[in-house]
Formats: sequence, C-alpha cells, structure tokens
Amino acid sequence: MPTEPTSALISSDIVGLGLIAATLAVIFWAASGPTPLLKKIFAWVPALLLCYFIPAIYNTAGLIDGHGTALYNPVARDVLLPAALVLLTLSIDLKGVLKLGPKLLIVFCAGTVGIMLGAIVSFQVMKFIHPETVAGDTWAGMAALAGSWIGGGANMVAMREVFGTDATTFGQFAVVDVACASLWMAILLFLANRSQQIDLRNGADTRAIDEMKARISAYEAENARVPSLTDLMVIIGVALGGVGLAHAIAAPLAAWFKANVSWSSQFSLDSQFVWVVMFSTALGLALSFTRARRLESAGASRIGTLFLYFLIACIGMQMDLLSLLDRPWLFLLGVIWLATHVLVLWTVAKLLKAPLLFLGVGSMGNIGAAASAPVVAAAFHPSLAPVGVLLGTVGYATGTGLAYVTGLILKAMAGA
Repeated sequence: MPTEPTSALISSDIVGLGLIAATLAVIFWAASGPTPLLKKIFAWVPALLLCYFIPAIYNTAGLIDGHGTALYNPVARDVLLPAALVLLTLSIDLKGVLKLGPKLLIVFCAGTVGIMLGAIVSFQVMKFIHPETVAGDTWAGMAALAGSWIGGGANMVAMREVFGTDATTFGQFAVVDVACASLWMAILLFLANRSQQIDLRNGADTRAIDEMKARISAYEAENARVPSLTDLMVIIGVALGGVGLAHAIAAPLAAWFKANVSWSSQFSLDSQFVWVVMFSTALGLALSFTRARRLESAGASRIGTLFLYFLIACIGMQMDLLSLLDRPWLFLLGVIWLATHVLVLWTVAKLLKAPLLFLGVGSMGNIGAAASAPVVAAAFHPSLAPVGVLLGTVGYATGTGLAYVTGLILKAMAGA
C-alpha cells in the first residue's frame, strides 16, 4: 500500500497491479495483429514502447500515483528485476557474449565520457542561453544527476550527500532524470525495432551478434518442449529463491561495508540494491554452467522477459509528463546534456562500425544502469539482456567517483 496519502483515483496497489496487468495484456493482444489496422500500427510502434508510455499517461492524468505505490519499489525493482536477472542470465551463452569483442566496452566507455562532457557543455550553453537556469546550487543538482547517469540511484544519493544538494533542487533534477532518461529509453526501444535496417545502412559489423542469436535459436529449437507444471514451479522456485538468497546476503554485507569500509560509498558498496543485482547476476551466471540451463528449453527466459515487461510498466508509471512545467529550462539543460552524450556515442560507434545494440546498451549501461540496460538489450533479443546487466554493474562501480570529478568541475564553473 502507498506509504503516504495520495489524490490519485486509484490508491490501492492491488487495483493498480490489476490495471497494469490488464494494460499489458491488451497491448500484447493488439500487437499480435488480430486486425490489419493493428498490424500496420504495431509495425511502426513497438509494443515495448506502449508498455512504458501508457502507464506514464495513467500517472500524469492522476489515475494512479506512480511514486506513492509499492509496485515499483519494492515489488518490481527488488523482486521482479533480480528474478528476471536470474532467469535471463541462467540461459546466457557466456562464450558468445565474450565473442562480442572489445567494441562494446569501448562504446560503453565513450558513453561515460559523453555524460561527463555533456554536463560541462550543457552548463556552459545554458549559462549563455538562460543564465538563471544554472544559477545558485544548480551545479550541485547536476552533480547528483551525473551520479545517476553514470551509475544509478545509489550514486545519485551519494552525490547529494557529498555536495549537500538542496532537497528542492535534488527533487527537480530527479524529475529531469526520469523525464530525459525515459524519453531516451523510449527512442532506443523504438530504434531497436529497426536495428537491422539501421545497421545495414551504417555498414555495422553484426556477425558476432547474429551468430549468438543463431546459437540461441538453434538451442531453443533442439531442446524446446511444452513446459509442465513441474517445469514452471522449478523455474519460479529458482527465480524467487535466488532473489531471496541475494537479499539475505546483500543486506548484512551492505551494512558491514557501510560500518567498516570508509570508502564503500564511493563505489556504492554500502547499497543493498547494488549487491542484490550483483548476486542475482552471479547466481544466474553460475547456474548457466549447470544442468539448470536446461530450464531455458521450458521457457525460463520467457518468464524472465515477462517480469521485465512488468518492470518497464512500473518504471513508466513513475513518469509525470507535466512535472517539468515548474522549471522547464532544466529540461532543455537535460536534453543538451543527453544530446552531447549521444553525439559522442554515435561518433565512436560510427568510427568502430559498431552495431546499434552496442550504442543502445552502452548508453543505458550508464544512464539506466542495471535496471534499464537489460530492458534495452532484451528489446534487440532476450538472450542479450545479461550484456546490459554486466555493463550496468560496471556503471554502479564507477558512478560515484566519476560523478564526484564532474561535480568538482561544475562547482568551479559556477564559481561556488
């Protein structure tokens, strides 16, 4: 149940869950193309995109309260996400991922550089266009946002504490974070539906990705079976059992690091969520070397993908499409910032002839971290979701330190 009173029409989490589930069902039914008109619509508008934006419309219209519900946190973020990570990583072809080569890591690093450079460029441009936007403690809010866009939410909070960001400023940048990152994620999900045409036009080398997809498809074709009740029960047991084990280990471990390691916050090692993500991923990866990988033939990754779609809807229901009206110039700052990031990414990807997948996962590995990067990766192919997880955890590890450097630069530019 919501922890605070809400003015939303639907205040019950149970009713909200029913609404989200029914919405996803209608979207997927429509996407299956039961009529010629719907076939044409969904040829241009990916179902994944609607799973994100329709809940955002619910939140903006006041039908639900995305921030006052427990559906995202703890249900989707702390249960469904790690469960999806276990199931999607369980079926991973690790050798195939390694064969994707160094280009992916180079593009990811370029994305990080783009975020840091984008902070400087957007600050300077807004100082020229609209100086009031970057006046006062705006630089501190930007430092917190850099923590989120290089790492994740834990890194953002760490930067707030380091630079003493005002609560109002922090809240405004939290809105910029959700709005801009959500818009960019939506664009990536849209482009993922056209990745083959885009890669072909750009002359990108997609052989490693195609080989990995082919291996996954061949494995599924050879081993696919109609799942029995026992299969489904084992899959859910492995997923939720893994989530429980990850939380059981993560909570005391994060507390120990916080109490005994002075520099733990710099690498988000005092964050329980970070450890849950890492342990869930590690557990799934370990299981991929055992007979548990056979659960993939019974639909383990499909159930994991189902969890991801609920996660997408719950992320979308936090977005308020009108919330930037209080300080709209900050949205322009965020757009300039992201545009710089994308320009750096696109330039490096173009030089390397890297496929669109690398650009999308390299970007969301920074901006969306482990919560969104696997969603974007899975939009290209469900088997690629673990690639996003791995890059997202790298972002958590580097986010605080690099955001701190970015904050110091912004502070100097602001003359604070």
